[in-house]
Amino acid sequence: MKRFILCVLLFQLASCTELQQVVNQLPQGTTIGNAEIAQALRDALKLGIEKQVNKLALKDGFFKNELVKILLPDELKKVDKTLRDVGLGNLADEGLRILNRAAEDAVDQAIPIFVDAVKGISFADARQILLGSDNAATSYLQRTTETKLYNKFNPVIEQSFNKVGADVIWRNIITKYNNLPLTTDVNPDLTDYTTQEALGGVYTMIAVEEKKIRTNISSRTTELLKKVFALQD
Repeated sequence: MKRFILCVLLFQLASCTELQQVVNQLPQGTTIGNAEIAQALRDALKLGIEKQVNKLALKDGFFKNELVKILLPDELKKVDKTLRDVGLGNLADEGLRILNRAAEDAVDQAIPIFVDAVKGISFADARQILLGSDNAATSYLQRTTETKLYNKFNPVIEQSFNKVGADVIWRNIITKYNNLPLTTDVNPDLTDYTTQEALGGVYTMIAVEEKKIRTNISSRTTELLKKVFALQD
């Protein structure tokens, strides 16, 4: 019994030593509360929208950005190859371009949706997120808003398909492919696919700005950002 108690005491001593080491690594002498940290995280995400997501709304914002360029879904890769094989490469190129045009147009319309989502986000543990990975705030935003944003963003993508002519072009592409001999008909849900890809692109670019704020002091453009993100330096 004495041996058991001694082992427990030694274990507790080791645990306390490890805990103290962790505590010593945390910023000292700060009175920054969870509310301030949460607001700084919101500000960082908002900057991601202002500085990075706005770029996606420009012509070629998706199409010429290798981080977020929308490629064809697996089901349509065989369509692309077959069209090129029969001399319809220009039509295949236009099909890929128009998917990205629809995303660019939709993001321009949907930026207020993302801004509102950031304003309304409630950080369950702001300090833990602050001291997390370079994209911890963006990942939290994605986990907590993706379904809601998809439901709002999907009809915007559908409208953009009509606006930029993607619906007509892809109907033409798929019809031509399905009419070719020895092919299996395809009928992909391109609105759903483009919505998911466009949302992924938005989160990717927000994460780019978050990393800048975390790793580059000059990117902290307000006193609150400087004060709060200094805790994770």
